[in-house]
Amino acid sequence: MSFLKIYSEKDVLPLIKKRAGETKFGEKVKFVATLEDLKTQSANYVLLGIPEDIGVRANYGNPGTSKAWEATLGSLLNIQHNHLNNAENVILLGEIDCERQMKQAEEISKTDTHFAEELGELVSQIDHKVSEVIRMIVEAGKFPIIIGGGHNNSFGNIKGTSEALQKPINCINFDAHTDFRALEHRHSGNGFSYAFEDGFLDKYFIFGLHGNYTSQEVFNEMARHSDRIKFNFFEDISITQETIFSDAIKEAEDFCCNENFGIELDLDAIEMMGSSAISPSGFSLTEARKFVSHFSKNANASYLHICEGSPTAGIFPNQVGKAIAYLVSDAIS
Repeated sequence: MSFLKIYSEKDVLPLIKKRAGETKFGEKVKFVATLEDLKTQSANYVLLGIPEDIGVRANYGNPGTSKAWEATLGSLLNIQHNHLNNAENVILLGEIDCERQMKQAEEISKTDTHFAEELGELVSQIDHKVSEVIRMIVEAGKFPIIIGGGHNNSFGNIKGTSEALQKPINCINFDAHTDFRALEHRHSGNGFSYAFEDGFLDKYFIFGLHGNYTSQEVFNEMARHSDRIKFNFFEDISITQETIFSDAIKEAEDFCCNENFGIELDLDAIEMMGSSAISPSGFSLTEARKFVSHFSKNANASYLHICEGSPTAGIFPNQVGKAIAYLVSDAIS
């Protein structure tokens, strides 16, 4: 099974728009020939793409998240390289090889009685690839920044990091949804519940949960694990303003950040952002940037995953890649 397409400088050169008197981010990022080479590199951050939308479709959602990685590269590689954006501290690793699974997914008819379950089998194959690559990145002492795909990939991120550190990890999820649905076929809505069930996820905090999109069944399930699962509501932060944003940040930090934790950010939590589940109400991109900037500086932060972006969706489809580029630069600055 092919796990990874490793990039070289020549692979991304056509994406870089050079200009006299300027140095672009993509001109200074580092590359490796093998995963083992990560151990010899001084750069701390490793960029990895996951070009798939099978998990979203298996959750009866809209395709398009497979294009977020390509859109991100088009924007990120062309920001300015300066003392604020140290590209030399970033290794552009490449992308999880999802090509075979994506082709197989296209061959599964929506009229098939077991359409979602068959897609779920393909999601499980991608889970294995993601977890193995993330494990090797973290074992090399690096901080993975994972872009693209559905939120199903949270499972592989958490599993791989947990296996590398040889212990369960915590996670903070900036999301309108819990993605803590039932343990049925694998899809974008149950990555965290599977990670929790399999012992890779210890404490889980959902930041800015939307009440309208959380079933009572999920609320009840989280209540059964109230010592390990907590959340705050978007409505309390941004509508009634019972909680100010900085206090909401501190609540999540106090719960999760005393041990190694992953940072998950679903773009559907950002108002009108192009995503698999566009929301007319949500946090601003500026608030999402504050979230990423704050938590990525914590010594126990172990990875960042930005997911569910769909560049062809939304009012401003060309802004998804630019938005993710801002979030990445906030993480590494």
